[in-house]
Amino acid sequence: MHLSKRTTGLLTAAVLALLAGCGGAGAPAGSPAGPGAAAPPGRPHATATTTAPDTGTGPLPGMPPPLDPRDVYAAARPGRLSPAVRDFPSRVYVPNTLSGTVSVIDPATYRVVDTVPVGKHPQHVVPSWDLKTLWVTNDQGHTLTPLDPATGRRRGGDVAVRDPYNLYFTPDGRYAVVMASLDRELVFRDPHTMERRHTEPAPCHGVNHADFSADGRYAVVSCEFSGELLKVDTRRKEVVARLALPFAGAMPQDVKLSPDGRTFYVADMMAHGLWALDGDAFTTPRLLPTGKGCHGLYVSRDSREMYVPNRGEGSVSVFDFARQRVTKKWWLPDGGSPDMGGVSADGTVLWLSGRYHSEVYAIDTRTGRQLARIPVGDGPRGLAVYPQPGRYSLGHTGVFR
Repeated sequence: MHLSKRTTGLLTAAVLALLAGCGGAGAPAGSPAGPGAAAPPGRPHATATTTAPDTGTGPLPGMPPPLDPRDVYAAARPGRLSPAVRDFPSRVYVPNTLSGTVSVIDPATYRVVDTVPVGKHPQHVVPSWDLKTLWVTNDQGHTLTPLDPATGRRRGGDVAVRDPYNLYFTPDGRYAVVMASLDRELVFRDPHTMERRHTEPAPCHGVNHADFSADGRYAVVSCEFSGELLKVDTRRKEVVARLALPFAGAMPQDVKLSPDGRTFYVADMMAHGLWALDGDAFTTPRLLPTGKGCHGLYVSRDSREMYVPNRGEGSVSVFDFARQRVTKKWWLPDGGSPDMGGVSADGTVLWLSGRYHSEVYAIDTRTGRQLARIPVGDGPRGLAVYPQPGRYSLGHTGVFR
């Protein structure tokens, strides 16, 4: 019997729902399974400092100085495209985990214009620090596929990299940082060749997302399977603190720094909200409700709001930084599973993958109206909108400063 794309996506959801929030292979044994699950044995209930953090002052050496100390996203305003990306065609790159492909969408027509075969289980499409390459993280294939954003096609063969669930870059551009989720490691690599330079054991389960402080001297990393956060010293490449979230069964996902650089926000798909964390103090955060299955975090081009897809209810919450609360909620017509994505270069369209529905959503950021629902491959995940404004990329689906 012939099944429609949407029906196939719904059937696929039953399988994908067994997988943990972001880790494609599921939670390790003993990890929390839901809101009522107990913490694993030995899980800390307070910050545990393992070594002294970097005490240097000022921006991380080698990091481009902030354009505006009051707004870490000042370089990502509409129209501020780097000379390195100005000639790249505007595209949306969608990794399809179950299809082993990347769907390439022309945002002007809302149509898939190419399908690129990549490695096994592609999770994210990640802009490089220098903005010249898009890396596809094939975590089960243990490879990275380089794409040329000038053509949307492969740039050479796959690069062998073990367990690349996600990929980030230090603010000075010196290292790529692989989130080796199942290996429980943070692997610092050469940002061009991806040769291993340093391996830092992760004392938690499921390292997956991160963001860096305004001065670039440390990162906050989420551990989805054990409900914890890590603080990582950038220069020393060391975990310096570990913090358990105060919610049984917490499953932290995306991490994003506030525009003023004072607060880290962490999406939690089991606590159904955002954790607001003082990164410097690294003490117990407070929970701000958003919606069921809170997953990704995307800052508006004017730095006033943050778009929060709620994968478990088919909605997007709009979080107001000044008011510290959700002021709007946009519901997808006919439901959906909004997962990860990014904002268009001009800031008018929010692009999100529909993980369980084999589709991508385009949403007008001025009205919350759905503009398009585009069929893609199976299991779409961390899509990248490219190019975007900014001087350099910190990785993931595009964190630009």
